[in-house]
Amino acid sequence: MSNTLPESPSPAVSRIRASLVARSRFDAGAHLRLTVEGRQVGWLPRAHALVLRAQDAVPAVLGELHNGGVALLPDCGDGPARSAALKALAHWLADAGHVRGWRDELFAVTPELAAPAFAVIERAAARFLGLLTFASHMNGIIAGERALWISRRSAAKAVDPGMWDNLVAGGMPHGSDPLATLVRECDEESGIPPVLAQRAEAHGVIEVLREIPEGVQWEAVYVYDLLLPPDFVPHNRDGEVAEHRRIDPQALLAIMADGAMTVDATLVTLDALNRRGWSAPGIPRP
Repeated sequence: MSNTLPESPSPAVSRIRASLVARSRFDAGAHLRLTVEGRQVGWLPRAHALVLRAQDAVPAVLGELHNGGVALLPDCGDGPARSAALKALAHWLADAGHVRGWRDELFAVTPELAAPAFAVIERAAARFLGLLTFASHMNGIIAGERALWISRRSAAKAVDPGMWDNLVAGGMPHGSDPLATLVRECDEESGIPPVLAQRAEAHGVIEVLREIPEGVQWEAVYVYDLLLPPDFVPHNRDGEVAEHRRIDPQALLAIMADGAMTVDATLVTLDALNRRGWSAPGIPRP
């Protein structure tokens, strides 16, 4: 987990730090380095490895344990064969109750965004395997004001239902890229037209690695800021956002201090507040 907290934090930021630490535990010893062709693509929980070895839907889904690592589908020689096997595995995991929130959306099995994918897998199964995933998150900054827009996730979401999130946030499907993902999600989640969304400014990548009930969230989060006109009011179009809120930095810090915002959105938000000098009270508007 990247450190985006200031050196001398306020009481609210200290509570945020404690909340992030509590929600970001990761014990490497409880996981196996999941590899394809010798490159790490995931952190597989050892308990999940036992589930995979016991199932019979996909033979030889894991290779032999070696130096804390295990190969995924070592007998499959190419991407199409791996993808077909992972499709069958994902359906078995869903039918057996090990994964939920089926998306009909494919994520890449890859060691990095720039590398060709070794295979694709149903998004719902990615975190069970602890696969490296990618996402785009955007801070909605209100131009000329010390304020942001944030969103609350729908109560029907499979992951983090009802929690506060960045104005726009979305996983990156196979074949997309950070900006294309962001532009699509801007339209679907907040009604931001593409011509405006494409003006978003990139601010690097935050890595998240933590244990979660589904398995592991190992995610490279691409961070964006977008200046929004003062009269712009977001509206959801895909049913995945319960509400939007226009909020000042101190009220936003309080939400994060209560642990009511997702871990990744908290990190992305703190990054924006720090860059703008909004993490502590009394700092003049930029």
